[in-house]
Amino acid sequence: MAVRVGTLSHAGVAASPRAATPTLYLVDASLYVFRAWHSMPDDFRGADGSPTNAVHGFARFLLELLDRARPQHIAVAFDEALDSCFRNAIYPAYKANREPAPEALKQQFVHCRELCAALGLSVLSHREYEADDLIGSACMSARAHRFRSVIVSADKDLSQLLGDHDEQWDFARGQRWGADGVPARHGVEASQMADYLALTGDAVDNIPGVPGIGAKTAAALLTHFGSLDALLERIDEVPYLRLRGAAACAARLREHRDLALLCRRLSTVACDVALGDADTHFVRRSAAPARLHALCERVRFGPLTRRRLYGAAGLEFNPGT
Repeated sequence: MAVRVGTLSHAGVAASPRAATPTLYLVDASLYVFRAWHSMPDDFRGADGSPTNAVHGFARFLLELLDRARPQHIAVAFDEALDSCFRNAIYPAYKANREPAPEALKQQFVHCRELCAALGLSVLSHREYEADDLIGSACMSARAHRFRSVIVSADKDLSQLLGDHDEQWDFARGQRWGADGVPARHGVEASQMADYLALTGDAVDNIPGVPGIGAKTAAALLTHFGSLDALLERIDEVPYLRLRGAAACAARLREHRDLALLCRRLSTVACDVALGDADTHFVRRSAAPARLHALCERVRFGPLTRRRLYGAAGLEFNPGT
């Protein structure tokens, strides 16, 4: 899935080779909806009295993103496959450690998707694939047409997608990095992230990994062998590495070989999902004034937020409507 890449310079530098490269922004929406749900006060209410704090927080994030990036091509991916993802079929315990989203939040996800659509943004969701897979598939599709991608998410899983000129943008922290920045963050190359997570596991997603192999050991093994496949083919060499507990590590790898391969299947982002709007490279469409007005009424956005939303949509705002 991942591609070994070169060094990136930061956006906005006049000499950047990316200046003439069209850019696709790919937004991991669920991350920012959940963040708004937990950070915004719960006294926001819609016209029917239901909570709307996550919608208000997500709208603020989206408005700031649109203002700063001014994207011509953008897709916003939502997690719909909460318990129906293909990963659940091959490993039922996948994400089983997470509490189901409360009903009050589920309805707000609907509003957030509607907001994106009303603003003319492509919305991605699927019953069998997660937002990561939709982002990965869009990224690969765009790359085939010489687009670069900016992945708006702090999720480490998505670093495996970074190719030449791509960036990942942790919007909340104001941090951006390309594939050359992944080793400093995780100790491995972007192209090794799925193998790395197969070894270490991922507690957030309930992926077990190989017992007893932590981040430093996994990074050292992948630095030496290059890939999980090469590591498993050459396990007999592991006891001779200058690695603390090397013999025990080799024994764990032999015992849990199949588990390591399963964990890699779970941690690898699928990049072959058929997506609508891919042929147009997720070009930003004209806003839908009636849908935007109806949503503002349902959610009860205040006049300042409405003015900003109408401005982002390129529409004239009349405070009396």
